[in-house]
Amino acid sequence: MDNKKKTLFAASIITALGTISTSDASAHLEPKKNENKEKCYGVVKAGKNDCASKANKHSCATFAKVDRDPNEWIKLPKGLCEKLAGGSTTPKDDV
Repeated sequence: MDNKKKTLFAASIITALGTISTSDASAHLEPKKNENKEKCYGVVKAGKNDCASKANKHSCATFAKVDRDPNEWIKLPKGLCEKLAGGSTTPKDDV
């Protein structure tokens, strides 16, 4: 293989790798559709909640202090929450 063919071959590989990297990166940047997910309250382990507590105890993910707090939630596939012991698609009022 002469130098011109080696250069073209190397350029082709670099271009292909760049395309793969770009498509992988853009897939991670696209927002995930949660059409098939729902908030499930009362089943979260401490520190595994998805976001703010409905009882305004905190405003961030991973801040749940106790297991199965009825005001802490995690997104689960639709229909799964009601099948879990203690699971509810609505938070409790006074906890």
